[in-house]
Amino acid sequence: MNGTAIENFVCVIFNVSFMNCTWHVGRTASGDTQYFLYWKTSRKEDFTGCQNYIKDNCGRHTGCRFQNVTIENKRAYFLVNGSTRGQNIQSYEKMIILYRIEKLTPPLNVTVNCTEASHGCEIRWQPPHTSHVKRRACFKYEIVIENKADPEKNIKTTSKTERSITGNSYIFGSFNAEKRYSIKIRATDNGCLVSTSWGEWSTPVEFGKEQLTSTSSYTLFLIPVLAASLILFLCTVSIYLKKTSATVPQPRRPFHEISPMDFHIEYKDQLTKHETEEIITIIEEVA
Repeated sequence: MNGTAIENFVCVIFNVSFMNCTWHVGRTASGDTQYFLYWKTSRKEDFTGCQNYIKDNCGRHTGCRFQNVTIENKRAYFLVNGSTRGQNIQSYEKMIILYRIEKLTPPLNVTVNCTEASHGCEIRWQPPHTSHVKRRACFKYEIVIENKADPEKNIKTTSKTERSITGNSYIFGSFNAEKRYSIKIRATDNGCLVSTSWGEWSTPVEFGKEQLTSTSSYTLFLIPVLAASLILFLCTVSIYLKKTSATVPQPRRPFHEISPMDFHIEYKDQLTKHETEEIITIIEEVA
């Protein structure tokens, strides 16, 4: 039946060697229609079936995930067929040149070096990572430099865009040390076997006054903390040394034996005390 074949078949290669292919269910396909994808990179090869399907809520195959895809100069041949109620449906075939469907990774190692004396910044980066292109001249770039908003100075966010930059560096000549900026870069083809679509943006890199102020504030906060820690450590060591080096206390006067004379005097005193207590007791009873 017409309209049972898949529609909107699209494949994308990303992160160098991963590929996703997706499609929509045919307009007249019944609910129990199931699709199967096969592919090969040469007409002489045999088709290989998908090993990792993407499914919709009804369990129907609506895509396939691939790993370890090699681009080079290869063409890929895709076949999607299916069945419904035990009968075959319309098949779909398509040939794709793999490098054209690659989504380039962001440029790597973006750095910014600014000098107030020259009022300029040198921006450097490395080409995006690919499995089949090694020449730096195969890429051109788009750069977006954004002047960040500053409510205190009533400055609104503005952007400056530069396209078709070749090489791996760029001089930003409008740098103002009193402002804060961010930069992001993406790549595309420059006449080689590279996708003509723009790749992914790099992570924004910020530079300017606010960043320097933040670093200075952190340093000012860190210095007294380190100083207090050092003082506390020195006090602890000093107390410990005083305790360990203190003079050992002298023992009390050694015990000496009681002489007979001392014993006689002590016994006499106790006897006198006992007699006095008896006299006091008798007087109290008479009264």
